[in-house]
Amino acid sequence: MKKKDTQEDLQAAENFFKEVSADVHNDNMKKLWDTYGLQIIIAIAAILTVAVSFETFKAWRTKRAESWSDTYAVAMALQNQGRFDESMKVLKQIAETNDGIYGDIAQIQTSNILFEQGKNEEAIAILEGIINNQDINKKMRDVTAVKLASYKLDTAPREEIEALLNPLVEENGSWANIAREMSAMLAIRDGNMEQAKALYGEILNTPNLSDGLKLRVQDMLSVLDSAN
Repeated sequence: MKKKDTQEDLQAAENFFKEVSADVHNDNMKKLWDTYGLQIIIAIAAILTVAVSFETFKAWRTKRAESWSDTYAVAMALQNQGRFDESMKVLKQIAETNDGIYGDIAQIQTSNILFEQGKNEEAIAILEGIINNQDINKKMRDVTAVKLASYKLDTAPREEIEALLNPLVEENGSWANIAREMSAMLAIRDGNMEQAKALYGEILNTPNLSDGLKLRVQDMLSVLDSAN
């Protein structure tokens, strides 16, 4: 693979993460994940293979990605039909036989099904297991941290949510602004409006901020100002 092509693929993957980050909101996290789950796998795969030759990656993609993505698509179809037990069996098979990205994504999707069934403790346990497993790819753990924080935002103690979001803010990576936004919502939940304003201000000062996120933050600041 030419160096230019590799750089373009990596840039496309990074741009995808930025686009997803800009659109994430706690109220639509599940919908977002269901929509972008497979694309997230592909984007992460592209980033992870930066040091791999084109022929090696092509062989891996042909042999592995197509079969696993097809299996994952079957699990998604079963879930959409409400056939949760069957879907979870397929996802369990993926998780147990694939020790890479597809195994990780299968665990996250399993948590989605458990949340739909009201089995929140089981679902949260799966997500926490992913976050605490250092053998799992960092970007996948970051995605999981945002997802878990979105489910805990309304009811969990502040310390639990901050433990998930603060590392993302400090790293100042793809998920930093969405972590700041969720931290601002946490501050609002706890009645700390000044902290919320400060966090929204940090977001607005971010270079190359997307128009969608900028408008959302400006709207929230307007609401907070009018409430004083």
